Amino acid sequence: MCTASQLDERRLGPAGPFPQGALGGLRGGPLERQWLHYAFLSRCGNLAVIANLSSLGADRADDSPHQRAIVLVHDRDGGWEASQFNARRQQVAWSSFRLPRADGADGAFMVAAVAGSPAVDVRLRGTGRACTSQCAPFGQDEFLRWQSEPGILASGTVTVHGRPRQVALTGYHERVRGRWSWPTLGGWVFGFVNAPHGQAVDGIPPAADATAPPPAAVVFTLIQPRCPGDAANGSLMLWRQGRLWRHFPRRCLDMAVDGALDRDQVVLVPPLADLLDTPASSVVPGRLVISARMGRDHLLLDFTSRTAGRIANPCERGLRPFSVHETLGPCRVEGVVSGRRVAFETQGIVEFAGGADER
Repeated sequence: MCTASQLDERRLGPAGPFPQGALGGLRGGPLERQWLHYAFLSRCGNLAVIANLSSLGADRADDSPHQRAIVLVHDRDGGWEASQFNARRQQVAWSSFRLPRADGADGAFMVAAVAGSPAVDVRLRGTGRACTSQCAPFGQDEFLRWQSEPGILASGTVTVHGRPRQVALTGYHERVRGRWSWPTLGGWVFGFVNAPHGQAVDGIPPAADATAPPPAAVVFTLIQPRCPGDAANGSLMLWRQGRLWRHFPRRCLDMAVDGALDRDQVVLVPPLADLLDTPASSVVPGRLVISARMGRDHLLLDFTSRTAGRIANPCERGLRPFSVHETLGPCRVEGVVSGRRVAFETQGIVEFAGGADER
């Protein structure tokens, strides 16, 4: 018999951010996963905050899902600091994908290393609307589904290297769910940029106040599974004052990388990963250029890597870890959309993920 909440979910959709239901463990197949991703940059560009809260399918049908959380903070002066995968978190984390959602509503968000630093204790506020949900199918019966929303504002306290700081941040929030194994998934390239609040983007006025959405924002994704060979999925999306303005699908994108980030600028996290004989990092591109064109609309994103935190994730089907490189650096965006010029420069966060390939 269905509970009242399950009946409501069937009629109205999940209250969010994910449907109710048990997650499937390995048991001879891919692992079911859900996670919430948060990434922010300070208005002055000297602080970056990245947090992942995940639920993974249980080992046995009668067990609870594995709850994991990690937080990374990069300070321009002190470098990277990260928790283990057991960071303290709220039981119900703030998410703009929870319903019903009131426009302009904010909420508390807390995630912290058990040791106390790094730690994030802020209030989050959505300023726009998310893109439509996207899905990448691959392998035999595996998939990854995601939905993105830039222009998330944060204010409060961030503790890094043991020192608490009052901050105002602008960032990005995403929900991901699916069923896959790391070797089959292969890897992905993902990133976002928000135009600076106080600057006008050509044809778009600057944000009216500190609680308004950034004048423009860009999010891109490229999923690169091992098989089938034509399974690459991705997109580049442009927001204007909090509303999705243009969606360029994968067939309209060209991507290129150049050079490599100095390995001395790549820091391995979480801290215990150094003790587990983690293999050397794969190369992090020094520069990423994405060109999108659809009809008369075109957009160019040019990102330069400056530093990266390498998150070494355990692989369920092999000894090599799956690595997610959280990469920071300057980014230039320019193009023409709907006859209007778009151009701005800012700081961005790009993920280069891959590994766990035993071939």
